[in-house]
Amino acid sequence: MHIIESGNVAAAYGVKLARAQVIAAYPITPQTPLTEKLSEFVEAGEMQAEYIPVESEHSALAVCIAASSAGARTFTATSANGLLYMNEQVHWAAGARLPIVMCVVNRGIGAPWTIWNDHQDSISQRDAGWIQVYACDHQQIIDMVIQAFLLAETVSIPVMVCYDGYLLSHTYMPFDVPEAAAVDRFLPPFKPVYALDPRQPANLNTVTLPDIRPDIRGDLAPGYMEIRHNLHVDLRQAIEIVAEIDERFKDTFGRGGCPHVEPYCCDDADVIAVCLGSLSYQLRDVVDMLRQEGFKAGVCGIRLYRPFPDEAVRDTLAKAKGIVVFEKALSYGNEGALYGDIKSALYRCDCRPFVRNYILGLGGRDIRTADLLAAFRASCTATGYETDVPEWIGLKL
Repeated sequence: MHIIESGNVAAAYGVKLARAQVIAAYPITPQTPLTEKLSEFVEAGEMQAEYIPVESEHSALAVCIAASSAGARTFTATSANGLLYMNEQVHWAAGARLPIVMCVVNRGIGAPWTIWNDHQDSISQRDAGWIQVYACDHQQIIDMVIQAFLLAETVSIPVMVCYDGYLLSHTYMPFDVPEAAAVDRFLPPFKPVYALDPRQPANLNTVTLPDIRPDIRGDLAPGYMEIRHNLHVDLRQAIEIVAEIDERFKDTFGRGGCPHVEPYCCDDADVIAVCLGSLSYQLRDVVDMLRQEGFKAGVCGIRLYRPFPDEAVRDTLAKAKGIVVFEKALSYGNEGALYGDIKSALYRCDCRPFVRNYILGLGGRDIRTADLLAAFRASCTATGYETDVPEWIGLKL
C-alpha cells in the first residue's frame, strides 16, 4: 500500500505491523500524533494491544519495562524534556537488557522552552546503553521501526528510532506500507529470553555487589562491572547484526542497503559533509550545486549512531581531503558530539582528512540552503583546518 501521510503516522504503521502488544503513551509535542494514531488503531480493533495512558514519561517507560519483563513486545515514544524525564528508566531498560523500542521525535530541550527541532534530546542519551538509529524520510521511519523490533529482540538491547520533529513528524510524504504477512515473515512473534511468571516468582535487578558471587543455584553470577562489560561488547557486536537485519529486510521488501551510513556522491569526493537525520537529504541539493561549480563534494548521513559504526565511517570518509560535520546538537564546553566521534573514527587513518565542525539549527533555527552552500564551499577550498572550535551557522549576535 502506497500512501501519503505524516512521519508520525509512518511510525505508527510500523508499530502496528510489528504487532506491539503493549503501548505506553504520554503526550508531548511533536510526538503526540504518533501515539494518538496508535490509540485509533487499537480502538478500531485494527491492532491487538494494550494501550496504557500514563501520567508522565517516566511512567511510560516504567510500564514498558514491566511489560517487557513479563514477555510482551512493547513500544513508547517521546520528545525533548519527556526523554529527559525518562532518564532513570532509560538507563534501567538498557541495564536490564529489555528489547523495548522507542521513537524519539527530536526536539530542543528547555530551558528556555522550545518546541522546535534539534538533536540535543537524543544526543544527551547517547551513552545510556541504547541502540540509536536516525531516519531521513518517512520511508526510513516505518522501515526502521519494523527493523528495530527485530534488532532489539535479537541482541536484547533497547532501540531508539530518532527522527526530526516537524521536518519529518508533521510533514506529508509518500511511503510504502508493507503487507502485514510479509512483515510477519520478517519479524516473528517475540520469544523473550526470560519472562516473569507468577507461578515461579523471581527478583530482577536487585542490588549487585562489586564482585562476582554465587547465585541461588551456587553458580558464579556476574558483578556490576561484568554486566556493564557484557552490554558494551554486545553493543559492538550489534553493528554487524544491524547489517544482517538490513540485508534480510532488503531481500524481503527491496529497500535498504545502507545500514550504518548513507553516502551520496562520496566515491570521488574531496570534501564530504556528515550529519544526522533529514539534514543529509537537504545537503544533497548543496552537493549537486557544488558539483556544478566543479567541486568534488559528497554527503554522508549517519544512520546508526550508537553503537558508532567507526569502520563504515572510515571506509566512506578516509580517502577524502576534508570532512565537514554539520550537527544540530552540542557537547557544551567541548565541541559537537558527532564531530568528536568522526575525529575518533579517523584517528588511525594513515592520511587523515581535516575535520571541520559547524553547529546549526538549534531550537528550530532555519537552516538555509544558501548558508550550507557557503560553508561547504569554503571547506572545499580549504587546505586544512587545525582548530576544534565549532563554527556556528545562523547565529545572530
